[in-house]
Amino acid sequence: MAIKLSLWVLSAILDIILGPIHLILHYLFFKKKDPKHSYDFKKAKFEKTVQNENTYGIKRSFSENNKPYNEIVLQAKVNTVFKAWKYSTQKNGDGNCFGTREVFGEEDEQQKNGKIFKKLSLGNYKWISYQEAYDTSLKFGRGLRKLGLKPGDKLAIYAETRQEWIVSTFGAFSQNITVCTLYTNLGVEAVAHGINETEVTTVITSHDLMDNMAKMISQCPNIETVIYFKSPIFNTDSSMLQEKVVVSAFESVIALGEEQNHDQTLDVVEPGPDDIAIIMYTSGSTGNPKGVMLSHNNIVNTAMMIFHLIPFNSKSDMYIAYLPLAHIFELCSECTMAMMGIPIGFSSPNTLNDHASKIKRGEKGDSSLLRPTILCAVPLMLDRIYKNILDVIGKKSPNLQSAFSFAMEYKKFWREQGYETPLMDRIFFNPIKQVLGGRLRFILSGGAPLSPATEGFVRTCLDLETSQGYSMTETCCSGTCCLPTDPRVGLVGPPFAGCEIRLIDWEEGNYRVTDKPNPRGEIVIGSKSISKGYFKNPEKTAEEYFEENGTRFFKSGDIGEIDREGILKIIDRKKDLVKLQHGEYVSLGKVESQLKNHPVVENLCIYGDSMKYHTIAVVCPNQGQLEAVAKELGVDTSDFTAVCESQAVKDRIAKMLMEHGKKSGLEKFEIPTKVFICSNQWTPESGLVTAAFKIKRKEIVATYKEDIDKLYAN
Repeated sequence: MAIKLSLWVLSAILDIILGPIHLILHYLFFKKKDPKHSYDFKKAKFEKTVQNENTYGIKRSFSENNKPYNEIVLQAKVNTVFKAWKYSTQKNGDGNCFGTREVFGEEDEQQKNGKIFKKLSLGNYKWISYQEAYDTSLKFGRGLRKLGLKPGDKLAIYAETRQEWIVSTFGAFSQNITVCTLYTNLGVEAVAHGINETEVTTVITSHDLMDNMAKMISQCPNIETVIYFKSPIFNTDSSMLQEKVVVSAFESVIALGEEQNHDQTLDVVEPGPDDIAIIMYTSGSTGNPKGVMLSHNNIVNTAMMIFHLIPFNSKSDMYIAYLPLAHIFELCSECTMAMMGIPIGFSSPNTLNDHASKIKRGEKGDSSLLRPTILCAVPLMLDRIYKNILDVIGKKSPNLQSAFSFAMEYKKFWREQGYETPLMDRIFFNPIKQVLGGRLRFILSGGAPLSPATEGFVRTCLDLETSQGYSMTETCCSGTCCLPTDPRVGLVGPPFAGCEIRLIDWEEGNYRVTDKPNPRGEIVIGSKSISKGYFKNPEKTAEEYFEENGTRFFKSGDIGEIDREGILKIIDRKKDLVKLQHGEYVSLGKVESQLKNHPVVENLCIYGDSMKYHTIAVVCPNQGQLEAVAKELGVDTSDFTAVCESQAVKDRIAKMLMEHGKKSGLEKFEIPTKVFICSNQWTPESGLVTAAFKIKRKEIVATYKEDIDKLYAN
């Protein structure tokens, strides 16, 4: 405590004595980045579109001065993904397009605790040019035609993110074939549902998922052909499938298309802007996944929105792709990068950095080799980075911990003034930045709410611009996004260029557009990116979508507030609101977003019974952090299940969450008074979280209903 106080006293003295000199030196030598690399958030002008007793709306327009928008849309008339792919190839033909890392084998590696983990033996990245990728995609498209598919038909992709995934998709587009995307961790029944609902006859999958295909093939009578991506190190056994369907390797389909160069009937069949490009099956937090129909123009329009977010440079930028391509966030991001001619290096969560689970001790992760400048992330990943850094710092001496806290505050202050802190960077932050390659300049976060604490920490510690976006599959990733230079956290920004945001009264929740100081209500999103609706579900489409004056809108179900600068903040969600016995309303999602930031929490679900006066937390813990708490209490940690069941541990965690909730600004009635700690991890395979790791509230409550009831009974 004395050391920490001394640091702050020293800081105050230095600010008073050396502040003016420091400011001059910063101004002369350490001014922040070239303004060409960022946009001023204060210049994001918006206009009101509607304001009456129950609706408030604002929008931002596309700018003809935006170079990519002007060149690609206004001049080149690009309005489909295939036209964009062709345009980019003509412009960037010899440039690196897609890169995949060599895999030589798999080895056993013994850990310090004696456990044996499988690790990959990896080489360097191998790249193909835009022209090579384009030619391969056309050959694949012709191969699909040779296999019997016709323009207007559909196929399904059920595979992990990899180079072949996006090449296959662009190949399908070259023949106006619609691609139905399915998460690899949806579960066999959900995948079979998507395959059967779309009635596809061709499914593209990978070596790792062939067993799953074999399990579901009898449930999917329409499947005639299975195309698979090979493993770089294992042979693929397709015998169980070959008895029932035609099985072809990805390379075989390309070879089939290569043979047809002379056949003009198999030439490119370009889709139109309103043709369906993707039927994307959402991970869905309730019930069977729904297929969202996205047109070519939907995707191109979203790319134009991203062009207005930050400037891109095809000569220096590098994008690392590791999120599921079956998610609209990653798909739109990769399509945008391809339009701009930016190299895309493929990775996975298991090889992303030097400490990833499949990286051998002492070897480099994918980020260290690619050194990306642009990264898309989900909050779960950023939360883990935040907690891991704090965990490492927490194991250092008290002196170093105090020095790091001082450095963070110092850097945060000067960064917000627009200046660099080279001395602090060299001492503290440059080594941390190397975790993601050392060149990262921009992170776009989406898929779920990002906590202000995580956002502020990552932005300062990694010294980069972050933007938290707000969108959904139904809006084709259009909505709002914080502009990178906006220093504030906890917001989701103004509308994307080309997008309109409305608030509509929600009387039941007592949110109205006439509220002071800012209008509040249900968020409605309108743009040319809004999807056509749900596949084979006209009733749900009519319920969630509407059109007005030529603009299509989607009702989000989220509650927001728009300030005077046109910045949206998510404050509630219709489905997450519960009224307790004493009449207080609790937004379960709001409480979760604050409490999950605690180091001991990997994920959690808040449950409230309207007949009770308090809430309950079902916690999926960070095992290392929980065991550390148990050791402090003298609880044996040899059996993790016993640790989770320990009443002393549960009481301590409840107290820790109570203290954390108060510090985060939660009201006392919002904070859970009791906790149940799960010994099993929540993964998409468990059915308790979506592929984007959003909790499935209904499933969690059903799984732990008996435990929740016991907590309330006691």
